[in-house]
Amino acid sequence: MSHNSNEETGAKKIALIKLEFMQAEYDILPVLLEKYKDDERSGVVTICNQYQRKLEAYRMEKNRMAAMKQYEAMYQEYPYICGIDEVGRGPLAGPVIAAAVILPKECDLLYINDSKQLTEKKREELYDEIISCAISFGIGSVPPTQIDEINILQATYEAMRKAIGNLKVQPDILLNDAVTIPGVDIKQVPIIKGDAKSISIAAASIVAKVTRDRIMVAYDKVFPGYDFASNKGYGSARHMEAIKKYGLTPIHRKSFVKNII
Repeated sequence: MSHNSNEETGAKKIALIKLEFMQAEYDILPVLLEKYKDDERSGVVTICNQYQRKLEAYRMEKNRMAAMKQYEAMYQEYPYICGIDEVGRGPLAGPVIAAAVILPKECDLLYINDSKQLTEKKREELYDEIISCAISFGIGSVPPTQIDEINILQATYEAMRKAIGNLKVQPDILLNDAVTIPGVDIKQVPIIKGDAKSISIAAASIVAKVTRDRIMVAYDKVFPGYDFASNKGYGSARHMEAIKKYGLTPIHRKSFVKNII
């Protein structure tokens, strides 16, 4: 009988230990791991191993984010550093979208990365975090008709200029993903693969991608049959079939699809 009740208190205690770990902030984990390191019960050993791995992953992420702030550190004398990126240069339908994001200097967001490296769910989560943390952000959009008129490169520059213009705060320096934007008189630093090297550019890439994806999901309801919700306007097999079957919608880029028809 007593043996059984001991087991129960032991089991309860392990559950309480687990709760203690679950509720702890990352900076408390080393203290807890030290506290329970000599507890040989398999349940406690499992918990300690699990949170040791979590702590190591967290430290690695902190180091990765520190590396993502190298350009922000390099230009820290500029009060407002703005990251710029675009999405939607390649699709056959829909707008090209650019985002400009000014993050606070002491921004401690984690998991920010080139939007292409993230799952849709993670992008949506990070979008909310970026928007609430940013000093300012601006979106620029250029529609398909204008893309056809001025070409995709010029349309991309125009979307970027619009994004900068929609900021509530005037930036002192622009960190751009691999381009120099004509007609902008703010200091610019083009960074090759910038969305994987700068937290500001990566944040802009996430904001641009989520914004455009939401627009294309909305267009899917207006123009059903083209599968815009999943292909986002890119030339998937179902999208190509739909063009051949139903023709073009008003959001198609005629200059992009003239060879298909």
